[in-house]
Amino acid sequence: MRWLERQRNFLEFTLSSLLRRKWKNASLALVYALIVFLLSSVVFLANALRKEALSLLKDAPEMIVQRMVAGRHDLIPLGYADGIGEIRGVRSVHGRLWGYYYHPANRANYTIMVPEEFSYGDQDIVVGNGVLRSWETRRDPGLYFRTFNGETMVMNVKESFDASSELVTSDLVLMSENAFRRLFGMGEGLFTDLAVIIRNPAEYEVIAEKIVTLFPDTRPILRDEIERTYASLFDWRSGYAVILLIGAGMAFFIFAWDKATGLSDEEKKEIGILKALGWDTGDVLAVKFWEGVVISLTAFFIGVIVAYMHVFLLSAPLFSHAFKGWSVLYPEFTLAPSIDAYQLAILFCLTVLPYTVITVIPTWRVSVTEPDSVMKQI
Repeated sequence: MRWLERQRNFLEFTLSSLLRRKWKNASLALVYALIVFLLSSVVFLANALRKEALSLLKDAPEMIVQRMVAGRHDLIPLGYADGIGEIRGVRSVHGRLWGYYYHPANRANYTIMVPEEFSYGDQDIVVGNGVLRSWETRRDPGLYFRTFNGETMVMNVKESFDASSELVTSDLVLMSENAFRRLFGMGEGLFTDLAVIIRNPAEYEVIAEKIVTLFPDTRPILRDEIERTYASLFDWRSGYAVILLIGAGMAFFIFAWDKATGLSDEEKKEIGILKALGWDTGDVLAVKFWEGVVISLTAFFIGVIVAYMHVFLLSAPLFSHAFKGWSVLYPEFTLAPSIDAYQLAILFCLTVLPYTVITVIPTWRVSVTEPDSVMKQI
């Protein structure tokens, strides 16, 4: 209890000392909070996008089988589905039709897909909000497409996706199978790939090996592999952003070190008076320790709270373009709040501890000097 009472007195003295130099400390805390805000925004955004993408992949097929020709993805005949369907453990196999349509007017690629069940006609489409925002050759309610042989194809927009799904539907166009084959000139019985549903998750890899043995020109892709790829993608992007911000962080700590090592005459005088009054070196260091803690914790919490609002309330306008990955079509969506306690602890250690340490070292160098020597140097 005595130790706690002693620390409380040190903290009260520290707060009064900080208030005497409030403008200097406020400007330092503001720059400090800006560094924490930038780092926290990158971490929060990458983590939220990773979780959003992984949650959407839960509805993806457990296994996708593609046909490879000369090392490139090629169309796969429906006959492959019959052979794969006979493998023990496979519940069902169905062909999927999807591709990319390049629009030269706005220089954007759109994803064209045929859903398993499409309730509209061959002249109708369902589109994402990013398609409606960017499509140039548009006359309501139709969009103009150019087929593989140069013919014009007008498709009526019957519906648009909900804004909450824009992360994956921004560039998406759904149409019927007949319209898809007409647009790309794809013959009957050919598909982009095959979706395989497997009864027992423990048999994924065994069935994948059997598929490759049966059809050596195929490449099975498991959903787990896609999830790991997405996780690596967002880790890679956030890693690059953090590396770029490390430069700003280093500049701040150099600035803080310079301020800390160059104690002002007022601060040296204060330390000299405290020593003359009987404070020992440990007491002076405790005051400076609490001073560093107060400034760094204040900046940390301000930076983290503002970063939370920037990412989850404003959709991270500073970093969203670097993370979303579309060259032309940028989805507009609100991320679900998601904070990783482990990452928050890492941020705390990287931002709060270094500053607290570098404020104590120069104070120790002055406080070990005799009070009269300190006063003479002023």
